[in-house]
Amino acid sequence: MISSVGCGDSGDTTTTSSATTGGGGSGGAGGATTDGGGGTGGMVDKASGCVGTFGTALTDAFGRIDGTVLAVVKPSDTQCPMVNDDHVVLEITMEGAVYRAVINVQSTIGDPDVRFLALDHALPGLGWQEGWHTGLTLDYIGDFGVHAGPPFEAIPLAELSDRIADEITIGEQVSVFCQSSGGPSSHEIHRNDGVVDGAIVLHPSDPSPKALLFHFGDQTF
Repeated sequence: MISSVGCGDSGDTTTTSSATTGGGGSGGAGGATTDGGGGTGGMVDKASGCVGTFGTALTDAFGRIDGTVLAVVKPSDTQCPMVNDDHVVLEITMEGAVYRAVINVQSTIGDPDVRFLALDHALPGLGWQEGWHTGLTLDYIGDFGVHAGPPFEAIPLAELSDRIADEITIGEQVSVFCQSSGGPSSHEIHRNDGVVDGAIVLHPSDPSPKALLFHFGDQTF
């Protein structure tokens, strides 16, 4: 079933920061996290590259963004423009502009904890190629072989935000299956209907890619 929660119409309810222009936030404790995905280790502020100016090339469609990770903005990263209080915002550089992939880290109905799974898995479909690709489908069952429940974990907002940031390395290639209404932002990066499921695939061109998958507590599949 499709959850009644999720990203809403736009997937983009934001808390406005005092920063209003691009060029990046100032960092700070909110953005500090251990470096994930084969980085150098230690505390890394993965929000420090955040910007306030974004591209407009996404169309009103389900598709896949193939780009490079610029920043990971958690709800605690209030120094960044367009921070979101119940989503992690993955900022992606694609064809010379920056785009937003807005990831639920809390449900507003019923059980608030989003279910999360990091799975070693090749990129479904065509290989990574920088750009916005539409006309695709994605199914958690058919493409990843997973179902609701274990090994998915129910994780509270702050911990899940950290887990997502820990998995991602700044500057790495990324593919995001998502829905966009057009413009700079994409959303619904979670189980939907088995046709347009949202997911993140990290370092998709490497020998050992990793998929980040999400579903809500009221979803069964």
